Amino acid sequence: MKEQSDKQPSGRVKHPRTVKSYVLRSGRMTFGQEKAFTDLWSVYGIEGGLKGDGTILDFEQLFARQAPVILEVGFGMGDSLIEIASSHPENNYIGIEVHRPGVGRLLGNIGERALTNLRVMQFDAVEVLKTQIPDNSLSAVYLFFPDPWHKRRHHKRRIVQHDFIQLLRKKLLPHGQFHMATDWQHYAQQMLKTMIAAPGFTNCAAEGEYMPRPDYRPVTKFERRGERLGHGVWDILFEKKAD
Repeated sequence: MKEQSDKQPSGRVKHPRTVKSYVLRSGRMTFGQEKAFTDLWSVYGIEGGLKGDGTILDFEQLFARQAPVILEVGFGMGDSLIEIASSHPENNYIGIEVHRPGVGRLLGNIGERALTNLRVMQFDAVEVLKTQIPDNSLSAVYLFFPDPWHKRRHHKRRIVQHDFIQLLRKKLLPHGQFHMATDWQHYAQQMLKTMIAAPGFTNCAAEGEYMPRPDYRPVTKFERRGERLGHGVWDILFEKKAD
């Protein structure tokens, strides 16, 4: 009798496909963004992609000081992050974004302001969290206006899911905060429901409620435009419970 095999005819084992919360788009870089990469990546950039080889970031060495470390996942063009880092020099910040034009823009802005408390990564944030961020090390994680994947068949791509939340729980310090913001009401409802159900977190707002926008989160030009059009914005803030 011929033995059964879990391999495909090609001899390769079939692994489940990982669902990504983003799609890489080919955006055209401006001259300034390209120049920022050339001149400033070696100063402010952090290489990603160690893929679990055991090497993790040493924040004290990276910033040449001890200070609270805050991570923003998917900073877009970086306008909010540059304002936050400029206004809060007492904190260290790491921004992660996959789209090169946004990374170039943020690098240029860091250089113009000569900030020493902000570093940039161009890589998959989930992989960075898994392989390069120490456990119990982050004071906060920001997720501002992530892709809402508004079509029902794409909801599985939304980043705020159980596994991602529990990954953040490992990386946050006790009482560390996870701050989300979105202008899609359905996504806000899903975020809130998922976070309420997540073990290890408590809502910083009244139970089952959204949070007024904290002063540290700047209002973006897109948010102002949305407000003029009558669109809502929902902030959600949860804190990791102490063990």
